[in-house]
Amino acid sequence: MSEPYYITTAISYPNGKPHIGHAYEAIAADAIARFHRQAGRDVRFQTGTDEHGLKMVQTARDKGVEVRALADEMSGLFKAMCDSLDVSYDRFIRTTEPNHHRASQAIWQAMADAGDLYLSRYEGWYSVRDEAYYDEKELVDGEGGVKLSPQGTPVTWTAEESWFFRLSKYQQPLLDHYAANPDFIRPESRRNEVLRFVEGGLADLSVSRTSFDWGVKVPGSDGHVMYVWVDALTNYLTGVGYPDDAATMAKYWPADLHLIGKDIVRFHAVYWPAFLMSAKLALPRTVFGHGFLLNRGEKMSKSLGNVTDPADLIARFGVDAVRYFLLREVSFGQDGSYSAEAIVTRVNAELANSFGNLAQRTLAQIFKNCNGGPPEIHGHDAADEALFEIVGKAVHETMPAAFGDLALSHATEHWIQAVYACNAYIDEQAPWALRKTDPARMETVLATLYICIAQLAVGIAPIIPGSAATLLDRMGIAPGLRNFTAIGSHWYSPLAESDFKLDQPVGLFPRLELPAEADA
Repeated sequence: MSEPYYITTAISYPNGKPHIGHAYEAIAADAIARFHRQAGRDVRFQTGTDEHGLKMVQTARDKGVEVRALADEMSGLFKAMCDSLDVSYDRFIRTTEPNHHRASQAIWQAMADAGDLYLSRYEGWYSVRDEAYYDEKELVDGEGGVKLSPQGTPVTWTAEESWFFRLSKYQQPLLDHYAANPDFIRPESRRNEVLRFVEGGLADLSVSRTSFDWGVKVPGSDGHVMYVWVDALTNYLTGVGYPDDAATMAKYWPADLHLIGKDIVRFHAVYWPAFLMSAKLALPRTVFGHGFLLNRGEKMSKSLGNVTDPADLIARFGVDAVRYFLLREVSFGQDGSYSAEAIVTRVNAELANSFGNLAQRTLAQIFKNCNGGPPEIHGHDAADEALFEIVGKAVHETMPAAFGDLALSHATEHWIQAVYACNAYIDEQAPWALRKTDPARMETVLATLYICIAQLAVGIAPIIPGSAATLLDRMGIAPGLRNFTAIGSHWYSPLAESDFKLDQPVGLFPRLELPAEADA
């Protein structure tokens, strides 16, 4: 039986349309999920939308619509974004679903049974935009002496009756867990931030609101709805059947990876594990806080007019070009920048000119000189074996290790270096010249390239799934060979065991042009 692997994104807050930051997280999680599927694991991949909280109420009021109608409309946009990006989620969860309300009330009851919830009165600073409470010492002064959260968002003084969670009780258990599980919070910079925060002392956390009713009702407490983060974090349990489906829970929980933005690490690495400890549930294995995407080096904001709609990038450059660029360009875990010029330059140089041209040249010669296939092997020489070594190491050792370590840009770097090796090989061997002087050697060279290109297509498939599948289809690679184990166990052309014939090859990656407005 294959080993389960449960990966989640943060669920997106749909009070506005999706932007490229949402797309980046979804693409990264999808690449990781696809890698583990190709490695033979039983993957469950969840994403979705977080639809409760005061921001949704205020946005709906400003638009003059019912909050449920806003949630339905916006959640649909986030799901459509994932579909357009070829994101292979197994579950798109919405926190307005009845089973999620059931799960949220179940974990609430478990925390209550542990004696960790009590009713009191909350007075303090609250950021509607962050849906978070902040201590006085965390605030910063904005223009005109206005109080701002550490994220730079406005805060208001709030006073109301509230249920509290005994977060202070879990300060030492959390520190003990961090010490015993150094990979619980990644990368290291996020781990250090969380350690400093928890070591500084934890105050009990207000976990209900009475000033609005758009949320999960607190069991047995009329007028109270759960603090949106209690509800939102519970989605990870809802998606694996909590509290009713014990078999699915046993199979997939604890989650292997919560992939989130660095701005919500505290909620996932402090509040969430404390809730789980209280409810007597296992903690996720890793919380990874990735960096922000910057538009030409600037943080995106509506006021600057530099917020990018993923649909615009897809329309301009294509899905796989966008996926490849974002995961190749940005060192995963750090902030990264993008621009139209950078996308065009990177994709043309590496996908079109290097890999696409390699496949086109090789398959065109097989089509023309080997009657469409199969190219026969007449004994490999040292050059062939050297190329097999380079490509095999990349696809079966260094790339999987990088994927496993969530070093996605490193995985693509190993891949493109193997592509470059194939291009150097074809230039040195010159099969077009061998056609006249040594046809048998020509076939061996083309067969060697065919095998390496197939391996490289499988290796990069988690990043550019559509293009890789198209190429493997054109090459006649059976679906059963499109994984890391099978593709590496065949040091011959699978074409040799079938009657498959190549069609006239066509370009896989058309060269991109810079959009006129960006050029200007």
